[in-house]
Amino acid sequence: MDGAGGPGTSRGIRLIHCLPSSPAAPPGLPPPCSPSLVSRGTQTETEAEREASLGPSGLSNGPPAPQGGSEEPSGTQSEGGGSSSSGTGSPGPPGILRLTQPPQRADTPRRNSSSSSPSERPRQKLSRKAASSANLLLRSGSTESRGGKDPLSSPGGPGSRRSNYNLEGISVKMFLRGRPITMYIPSGIRSLEELPSGPPPETLSLDWVYGYRGRDSRSNLFVLRSGEVVYFIACVVVLYRPEGGPGGPGGGGQRHYRGHTDCVRCLAVHPDGVRVASGQTAGVDKDGKPLQPVVHVWDSETLLKLQEIGLGAFERGVGALAFSVADQGAFLCVVDDSNEHMLSVWDCSRGTKLAEIKSTNDSVLAVGFSPRDSSCIVTSGKSHVHFWNWSGGAGVPGNGTLTRKQGVFGKYKKPKFIPCFVFLPDGDILTGDSEGNILTWGRSLSDSRTPGRGGAKETYGIVAQAHAHEGSIFALCLRRDGTVLSGGGRDRRLVQWGPGLVALQEAEIPEHFGAVRAIAEGPGSQLLVGTTKNALLRGDLAQGFSPVIQGHTDELWGLCTHPFQNRFLTCGHDRQLCLWDGEGHALAWSIDLKETGLCADFHPSGAVVAVGLNTGRWLVLDTETREIVSDVTDGNEQLSVVRYSPDGLYLAIGSHDNMIYIYSVSSDGAKSNRFGRCVGHSSFITHLDWSKDGSFIMSNSGDYEILYWDVVGGCKLLRNRYDSRDREWATYTCVLGFHVYGVWPDGSDGTDINSLCRSHNERVVAVADDFCKVHLFQYPCARAKAPSLVYGGHGSHVTSVRFTHDDSHLISLGGKDASIFQWRVLGAGGAVPAPATPSRTPSLSPASSLDV
Repeated sequence: MDGAGGPGTSRGIRLIHCLPSSPAAPPGLPPPCSPSLVSRGTQTETEAEREASLGPSGLSNGPPAPQGGSEEPSGTQSEGGGSSSSGTGSPGPPGILRLTQPPQRADTPRRNSSSSSPSERPRQKLSRKAASSANLLLRSGSTESRGGKDPLSSPGGPGSRRSNYNLEGISVKMFLRGRPITMYIPSGIRSLEELPSGPPPETLSLDWVYGYRGRDSRSNLFVLRSGEVVYFIACVVVLYRPEGGPGGPGGGGQRHYRGHTDCVRCLAVHPDGVRVASGQTAGVDKDGKPLQPVVHVWDSETLLKLQEIGLGAFERGVGALAFSVADQGAFLCVVDDSNEHMLSVWDCSRGTKLAEIKSTNDSVLAVGFSPRDSSCIVTSGKSHVHFWNWSGGAGVPGNGTLTRKQGVFGKYKKPKFIPCFVFLPDGDILTGDSEGNILTWGRSLSDSRTPGRGGAKETYGIVAQAHAHEGSIFALCLRRDGTVLSGGGRDRRLVQWGPGLVALQEAEIPEHFGAVRAIAEGPGSQLLVGTTKNALLRGDLAQGFSPVIQGHTDELWGLCTHPFQNRFLTCGHDRQLCLWDGEGHALAWSIDLKETGLCADFHPSGAVVAVGLNTGRWLVLDTETREIVSDVTDGNEQLSVVRYSPDGLYLAIGSHDNMIYIYSVSSDGAKSNRFGRCVGHSSFITHLDWSKDGSFIMSNSGDYEILYWDVVGGCKLLRNRYDSRDREWATYTCVLGFHVYGVWPDGSDGTDINSLCRSHNERVVAVADDFCKVHLFQYPCARAKAPSLVYGGHGSHVTSVRFTHDDSHLISLGGKDASIFQWRVLGAGGAVPAPATPSRTPSLSPASSLDV
């Protein structure tokens, strides 16, 4: 047989059923195989020392171990620390029996790995996967059941038998980056065939999306003919009705267009108020292969895609979109994010390109057709306003021409950015710039002296200037009554302008919502305002504004659900701690932590919540008063997990200093005292769970160890891990373990899964991966290549998943896209089928021109 990394094989998880040579295998167990294929699943201290002494010259069929990691402490033993066969006996097939060094792992914390630029992440992922493999070995033998040693580790060498062989000692060994991880099968399971093998009985339906992408995008807020507000976040276009609908009183309702496979960057609404065009950024598949951006034209009533425009024609992403107006939206103008910012015109009904030209090397922030003449197109951006004349070439694809005239500022100061413009009913154009000025560009007579393939056309010149805001003007909006609204960046003011740019009325947006990013006119005098801090506000200039949609503004990691209410709490790199009402779909409260929050957990009473920070501090807050009742520091490295015991008597805190700190907790959770420390991991703690009796802990670390601890007995490491095989766990969030090893994909390098959560009814397990997907598996998931339902929508690595207390919903967090998805869990036979797996894997594109 070829090894996992050898020629003629594919990288992936290989499952081999093995039994030592014996007269006959009992019913229900896998058939026996050659003893030479069986490796030792445990490691004694003497063997560990011998293996360490071999150094790099030891036998290894896998890739060389990365450098820079820490060694496993002497005298401790982990499930991830098992040794492969030594030189005695047959070495077995390559890739299965390995004598390797203890794995070396970079000191960079896993939770900070996503802070690299999005363009680097696909290449990093590809390089990791190209240099790693994962194998699974299933074997049987009495392991540590008598005297704490593996019977296959006897002096007879690999494959030798002992007379006291016990068939209950079945274990599974998994290799991640050459690291052996032994997982013991519970004694009640006599065969893997007894375990569930099909897809999960439940399905997920996207119920609500918290957040709005206003921090680094434009053209992202419109009102449809139906009265719904349309905007986007991550890979989802949200259609939101502020009042009424399934969201409950005051919560409104949401529908979602989920046809995109990568982050949406811009929107345009057809003149009919029904059709919508949305452009996405370039993405990568899970192997790191780049994929082209595209524009979708879809029906907002049916959510069906009508046309896919420009697949393979754009580079990097779609930066700006606009429908023509004078001819009932027959044409669509697109500007991509390539170096030349290609400007193209498309036939909407046929999806064919009519004309294309290089626009400018500077960034283009806005594009629009003149409402009076579709042959006139305007673009603006960094230090420019361009007026384009388009001749359609009699509708023949590719025969159209585009000619450009550059706006001349003359005696007026040329601004650094011109983020927005709007057409007035009389044909003039207003532009808002980074100097806080509104310039009026008037139409002049044709200039026959100006050559051009499109012939002599009207030109535009500046006829008036008004200083409107301090700092940039991010948005302009023409109202139905002919007045104009402008939204400021630095001053956060919203100003209404009459004829001649006379200020009529104004209002100021509260500072904690950020600056004005986009403006849309709702029914009557109602206005909708999108802000740079990812909030969507509703109101008017006279009464002020209140939030209807809010979200985080930076990478998210911390998530926990309330023990008996439909509420959940989130925290992340924006230093905000937010409590969300899952029924009202609204933010209940938020506070500024002053530091990055990475993990959180509710006390079983629900009265307090513990939050772990990136400096080693952890806080306990009263959930009603929001007051800090405890402030403790353990070490000086970031905390990755905090977890209360099911009875609420203990609090476990996993740190990047390789330790688990245990505190005894008062009945109300307000007071805590140091109980002890769990010392023995050789890398940072990633996940941990409590047993149902609140006495034991199972923990995972960055080098793929699985350790068990007797907390009540003095925070002791349980060296005989075989005894923990039948222990029942109150939660299952550890990504390594027999019950969940089937969730790992082929060729996994050990970092592909960020979070895992078993439902409270123990029917399904949800998984958050590094490829922007949420998976749903049947529990237990103890079969290689287990089937799952896959759900897309996030535009970045999914960092955490948690079920609500009654398993009615699943909450998932996007990383860099700062999105929060609330999925409704539908039982077996649910009416909503699982959506098809998207063919692309999203990756958040770098933001451009964040300050304009």
